[in-house]
Amino acid sequence: MNKVFLIGNLTRDPELTTTTSGVQMCRFGIAVNRNYANAEGVRETDFFNITAWRSLAERCGKYLHKGNKVAVTGNIQMRTYEANGEKRTSFDIIVEDIEFLTPRADSNGGSASFDAPAPEAPKAAEKVVELEPVDDTDLPF
Repeated sequence: MNKVFLIGNLTRDPELTTTTSGVQMCRFGIAVNRNYANAEGVRETDFFNITAWRSLAERCGKYLHKGNKVAVTGNIQMRTYEANGEKRTSFDIIVEDIEFLTPRADSNGGSASFDAPAPEAPKAAEKVVELEPVDDTDLPF
C-alpha cells in the first residue's frame, strides 16, 4: 500500500497549469516539521513536492498561498528525468485529498487565533439564573 498523510505549510505559491490535453495540474511545496530534535537539539524540517490534479488542482490554485497550513493525503510517486545530461530522481506526493487548515480570514499565510470570543455581559433586561451545585458523589462513573 502506498499512502502518505502530511501536515505542513506551503513553501511557495501554487503553480496552476493546464496540460496539452486540457487537464489542470497544480504544484507546490510544503515544509513538515519533525516531531523530534536532532543531536544538537534542533528540530529539522522535511520538504515535499506536492502535485494535485483536476478539480483539486483548481481549488489549490485558487485558495492556497505561501505559508498556508494544509493536510495532504495521497501517495508517493517516483519520477526520473534528465537535467544537464544527468539522470535525476524526484519523489512527489500526488494528492488524493487536501484540507485547508489556515482560516479564510487569514489566508495570506500568517497565523490566526482559534480562541472563542469572550462571552458578552448580560444586558440590563436579561435575567441571569444561577444553578445550584449538583452532588455527583453517587454517580456510577
